[in-house]
Amino acid sequence: MTKKWSLLVGLVLATSMVLSACGGGNNTAAPSNAPASANASNAGESTDASASSDTNDAAGNANGIIKATDMSLLPANAAARKDTLVVGMTAPQGIFNPLFSSTVYDNYVNDVIFDTFITVKADGSYENSLADSVEMTNDNKTYTYHLKQGVKYTDGTPVTVKDYYFALKVLLDPTYDGESDLTLANIVGTKEYKEGSATEISGVKIIDDNTIQIDVTDYDALTQVYLGTIPFISEAYYGKGFKKGSLDSIKSLNAKPLGSGPYVLSNYKAGQEVDFTANADYFKGAPKIPNLIYRVTTEGTNLALIQSGETDMDNITVSPDNIEELKAMGFVDVNILPNNGYGFIGMNLKEDKFADQKVRQALTYGLNRKDIVESVYGDYANVIDIPESKVSWAYTDEGITHYDFDPEKAKQLLDEAGWKVGSDGIREKDGKKFEINFSATADNPVVDALLPIMTQNYKDLGINLKAETLDFNAIMDKADKGDFDMYFAAWGLTPDPDNTVYITNGAQNRFGYSNATVDKLMAKGRKELDLEERKKIYKQMYQELNKDVPAILMYQRTNMYGISGRVSGFDLSPYKDFDLSLYQAELQQ
Repeated sequence: MTKKWSLLVGLVLATSMVLSACGGGNNTAAPSNAPASANASNAGESTDASASSDTNDAAGNANGIIKATDMSLLPANAAARKDTLVVGMTAPQGIFNPLFSSTVYDNYVNDVIFDTFITVKADGSYENSLADSVEMTNDNKTYTYHLKQGVKYTDGTPVTVKDYYFALKVLLDPTYDGESDLTLANIVGTKEYKEGSATEISGVKIIDDNTIQIDVTDYDALTQVYLGTIPFISEAYYGKGFKKGSLDSIKSLNAKPLGSGPYVLSNYKAGQEVDFTANADYFKGAPKIPNLIYRVTTEGTNLALIQSGETDMDNITVSPDNIEELKAMGFVDVNILPNNGYGFIGMNLKEDKFADQKVRQALTYGLNRKDIVESVYGDYANVIDIPESKVSWAYTDEGITHYDFDPEKAKQLLDEAGWKVGSDGIREKDGKKFEINFSATADNPVVDALLPIMTQNYKDLGINLKAETLDFNAIMDKADKGDFDMYFAAWGLTPDPDNTVYITNGAQNRFGYSNATVDKLMAKGRKELDLEERKKIYKQMYQELNKDVPAILMYQRTNMYGISGRVSGFDLSPYKDFDLSLYQAELQQ
């Protein structure tokens, strides 16, 4: 039996997660990334939000758009920009290749340059993008993708399925060190190509320039998403110096990306801005805004830059004060929307001091998370105890322990774990004092609230916390290298709970976490096709994670964008980021 899709509909959900160092700024899931990629962000932990006025955030606050009230207050310099949209955000790392990027800000760049067969919709389902149609045959073990005719890269060369196959070969290269894990797609010949001497992936057959057939050894609920969201990269451009076992020639082009997307990168000033011009030949139609700028902002500058007209939009920490400040500007639409993600404190579980489950539980009981969260977000965030967003179909509160602030319980657990208070008040075990080096982003309201409370809470437990504040990219570098004790960040989630963050040796697993029960349940959940059965499986998984505490979970918050009232056309939701509909945006003249 053959199944043909002109649109990919239903609850076929993404696997990516997005890492973000929490606070107020930009945040998103990146469904256009290759499978199981993790992407970091400095100022938030999820996707953008839905414009539905009848939804509620984690704390029950009404969500929606508060429309601008007086466009006559639009700053003159903003009104004068007739053909340019300026978006404020945290600085990208400069890895402008979706196969290798690891921060959400790089993905904001990549998503407007590169294309995929399918793309996420606002409701979390998928629709065709580069794909004209897709067929599943052979009991869902053969996938045939038909590429739209006439699509070109921005250098004028044709897009063909050979470029998709080239991306597969890069992702399965034995030296690939990005954060995607294409082995989860179970393509026939994966092991032989990745680990052996095979020069081709035997399960991939190129029928013609616009048709490719992929055979898999097994399929699950996410196979069509794994395969459909792999970005096309031009083999003619990126493959000039490529040979199996060496990806340096591809990485050397990270600052000079070439794609078929709606925009072309025209200038990049590290730490300052990224400039784009519209792709007049974009296959979905030329973007309505000819020029796009991503300008680097911080928590200390983002509101002021919107008010002065230097930026047209930014992701702002949601709080009663900030809402009122945006409303008072008069010319700004305030988007208060559900956030699909959560903030956390990551621990390096390869270190002995964090290896004991009782210690991790104690560190969670011993931190007054509620006071920290309320001091920043008020009613616009909730403390959480499982690594899942309440907007997810997989969320559960059944059988979940809530680690409410309980210093005495924390001390008891530390005693039981063998950490005894020394003469100087600091706990010791096996001759080592309990000290934690903690890394967090500077100029961040969550960090400002977190550090004094965390330092005192842990001092009361007999733990010495040494904190450092760095820029976001520096923290991500330390996390990637495993050079950390603790760091503060967040995950932004796509709709499906499947990920590799908590899987043994997972591509997204920066913590060094390993739990055979979690591994088994995650694999079982991915294999199950019935959504109700998947819910039951993931409930068990979250109960196990809740007990084992692989990270100190902090909160799920509401997301907020301030967008100039002169900008329209975005299609935003907890699952679809602003950058995916930039080509549709317009500037009112």
